Amino acid sequence: MAEAPSFWEGWGERLAALRNVPPVLRIVWQSGPLVVFLGLVLRLVTSLVPLAALWITKLIIDNIVHIVTSHQPVQPVLWWLVGAEFGVAILGSFLSRTIDYLDSLLADKYSRHISIRVMKHAADLDLTTYEDPVFYDRLERARVQATDRLGMIQSIGRLVQQVITSASLSISILLFSPWLLLLLVAGILPAFLGESHFAFLGYAKNFRQTPVRRELDYLRVLGGSREAAKEVKLFGLKDFLVGRFTRLSDDIYRENVDLSRRRLIAGSFLSMIGTAGYYAAYVYVIWRTITGSLTIGTLTFLTGAIVQASGNLQQVFSSLSSIADQALFLTDLLAFFDMQATIRSKRNALPAPRPIVRGFEFRNVSFHYPGASRLVINGLDLHLCAGERVALIGENGEGKTTLVKLMTRLYDPTDGLVLLDGVDLREYDLEDLYREIGVIFQDFMRYEMTARENIAVGRIDEIANLPLLKTAAYKSLAQQVIERLPRDYEQMLGRRFETGVDLSGGEWQKIALARAYLRDAQVLILDEPTAALDARSEYEVFQRFAELTMGKTAVFISHRFSTVRMADRIIVLHDGRIAEDGNHDKLLNLGGRYAGMFEMQAANYR
Repeated sequence: MAEAPSFWEGWGERLAALRNVPPVLRIVWQSGPLVVFLGLVLRLVTSLVPLAALWITKLIIDNIVHIVTSHQPVQPVLWWLVGAEFGVAILGSFLSRTIDYLDSLLADKYSRHISIRVMKHAADLDLTTYEDPVFYDRLERARVQATDRLGMIQSIGRLVQQVITSASLSISILLFSPWLLLLLVAGILPAFLGESHFAFLGYAKNFRQTPVRRELDYLRVLGGSREAAKEVKLFGLKDFLVGRFTRLSDDIYRENVDLSRRRLIAGSFLSMIGTAGYYAAYVYVIWRTITGSLTIGTLTFLTGAIVQASGNLQQVFSSLSSIADQALFLTDLLAFFDMQATIRSKRNALPAPRPIVRGFEFRNVSFHYPGASRLVINGLDLHLCAGERVALIGENGEGKTTLVKLMTRLYDPTDGLVLLDGVDLREYDLEDLYREIGVIFQDFMRYEMTARENIAVGRIDEIANLPLLKTAAYKSLAQQVIERLPRDYEQMLGRRFETGVDLSGGEWQKIALARAYLRDAQVLILDEPTAALDARSEYEVFQRFAELTMGKTAVFISHRFSTVRMADRIIVLHDGRIAEDGNHDKLLNLGGRYAGMFEMQAANYR
């Protein structure tokens, strides 16, 4: 792991990180303006309670001393003072509980608000962003920081209260003797610097450990997931996975223990300095009282003020340090929010063409993934006519799925143009363009939701339209699957939640196909749509596919030539280029790559 920064480097980074606080405070305010305002007002009032209580106590003690020494009768003012002290105590308790209540409300409001913002922003980012492992580390830290920074928000609230309390107590001490205040600050400052330094080292450690912790989470999933259980058992992976997890977690444990040990030793020494400063001030006040310079009431007031000022000053320094250190953790959250999608709609973007007349055209299109130099699509020229059914085939990694993602503008090409009806895709409104495209990818999502919701995600505004959902399910053969479920369309799918029912791979695929049919878009794209289906189901699906795509532009990717031959046109991709283009009979007669792959697959059935 990387070497820890020096003390001064740590402080420089810590102070620089304070610029993260204002934008986070804006987020906090947006999450609950009224709650934030009430919390601040109550903290302002609460911060003056300690000074008021100490001053009333001073007056009570001086009054009692006067009565005892002068043998005077008890005056009503004494009981008024006692009543006032009782009232201040009740007020302080009430305010404290109310502030805790408001803090809990704000915590819920902030967690909800920031989580929604993270979800929305993550959904808006480019698909290429998710190809970058560094982004995953940042996203993981952003997700954690989104809710784990409640401590910093509460620290800011406490800081306001502590600063006002410390200021009021310090001014009262200063009026009696400036030396008392100087002794207190001199004793507290070393402990504050030490704690701040070790808190920063803790942040640096957690930052370095993020990739390792992600790997530990992955190993935990592998070691205890239903998907991996079969291979873990059959391949005897238990000792390998446990050993790897143990080795990585031991490294983290040793680093954590080392930092904790150093913090314990240094913190204990520095806290002794603070204690010495407090007792030096305490001795000075006692000496002034013995010499007659101060009254017993003033002694009581000053000793209480010194104790509370010492505690509050330490808390102020500690809160400042905590805020500065937690602000460091916010770096990734704010950097995440600063990330902007490059694939987005232009101002005054065009609506998608209805109907599509000329189709899609690729003009000298090339594309490579971020961080990679290999061109997945290389100088490709292709015209997909409106209403045409096209099959894309080729070996794995030849660019079939990438071509589809360029066609749907999930990616923008590195070079060249993708046109729809002669207009660059980048000129169209993205959301409107997406409404005209129905896509089911090979790695489709298996939503741990009800069967109804699983289909409705294809056209979420129709989630309550059960007849329409049933029609889509009938077209994809998912209706037969759903009818066998205990709760029909309201059955929870998957095993994550109680009462959930899992499906086979083929059954899940039929549910996913229903989404594409529900979309009822002008363009239908299916990436390996029947990979998990048996031969009979595959035949039935494609019989319906042929009927349902009449008049639509349809693109499908498949390795099964029994389905590919149903296309009007077959495009063979090789090295990111078009190797062959034609219908089934033409490509067979050509005797090229398609014919070779077809014969190889056909030989398995002879």
